[in-house]
Amino acid sequence: MRLITLQHKSKEELQLLLKADSKKDSLLERLSELDMPSTKSEAYRYFDMQPLMDQEYKTTHFIPKGIKEHDKIEIVDGIVKTAPKGIRVYYGKYDDVDMTHFDPLYYLGHLLTPAVIIIELDGDIEVELLHRFTKPHTLFAYRLVIKNQINRHATLYETFEGEGAEGSLVLYGYDMRIAKDSSLRVLKNQTAYAQHYAMIASHKISVEKQANMVLKSFDFGDASALTLLKVDLDTSAHMEAGHLLYITGQAKRGIVSQIIHKGEHTSSHQESKNILDENARGIFDALIKVEHSAKYTKAHQNSKAILLGENAYMIAKPQLEIYIDELEASHGATTGQLDKKQLFYLQSRGISEIDAKKMLVIAFANTLIEKIKDIRNQERIKISFEEAFYTQTEAKTKHLQKTIT
Repeated sequence: MRLITLQHKSKEELQLLLKADSKKDSLLERLSELDMPSTKSEAYRYFDMQPLMDQEYKTTHFIPKGIKEHDKIEIVDGIVKTAPKGIRVYYGKYDDVDMTHFDPLYYLGHLLTPAVIIIELDGDIEVELLHRFTKPHTLFAYRLVIKNQINRHATLYETFEGEGAEGSLVLYGYDMRIAKDSSLRVLKNQTAYAQHYAMIASHKISVEKQANMVLKSFDFGDASALTLLKVDLDTSAHMEAGHLLYITGQAKRGIVSQIIHKGEHTSSHQESKNILDENARGIFDALIKVEHSAKYTKAHQNSKAILLGENAYMIAKPQLEIYIDELEASHGATTGQLDKKQLFYLQSRGISEIDAKKMLVIAFANTLIEKIKDIRNQERIKISFEEAFYTQTEAKTKHLQKTIT
């Protein structure tokens, strides 16, 4: 399958190409209306989907098997393999697809998925979710529907493995509904390398009255990936989003988001920290929209980036779209290099230049990592970041020494 063959097609042509059921007419129509990503697509303007669109992919067959009991939910090549006892994980239909989502691949994901994976988070629990990809040059397309209970508080810790998935594309995402008076924390910890897979993650989150959603994403490595996120906030709902990006090589990676305040007394806080080395391109294209019905909103958005490589580049586009006067809102972005005065101070205390840079970069990253409340998950993410950072630093040091000799 080549995704480029779906470009500039009518609803009828898409239905034939995708062998889609006529019940999915609304999805086909919306995909045709938005069209497949190109350099003219607003959501993909800074990402360059063309190489991924042109590539030929094998497709997987939906053959679900019995789900075994284990301490975590494990999804291998889009199929659920294990789940903890007491957690309801099953396949089903999803009839509440958001027909106002801005991402065409959100609809393509639903069209390619015969059945969604439904995860019901009952009670006050913490669940681990592992995605594993094992096949090369394959398109992995699957969707997750995640639900929690009223007045309950859950945590979802999400990780990824991709060895053996060379040249593959992962097209996945979740539709989440955060129940009234509840809270859900999602901690995404992903280290992905170019020799494994590329990823497009397209999400929709609905936060109901007086509910609280926390989404923290930690993305490391030199693979290209894009997260596309749409969030709707009902009355007195809160969204806290934090994104830490450390990428190297030729990677293009980041987030395109829309946080939409619909009810009164809603609040959102979105923070992005980006560390870019070599020829990497970071993306923070984020919109906060406050509708006429969302009086007394509080909305804050900020992006900070450090460029370690001479050719590294950060695209920071924080945006506010406001239709009322009764609110509190701010947004901003800064991009620069490591502070020379801080480097000089550390070196004056006998610390080498390389170690001084390491200290400042790690301190910059830790300001976001340390906002994770539970120590166990905080330490796991610290380890992932430091492994990615030290691996890259050692590779650069060896290359420099080889050049000198």
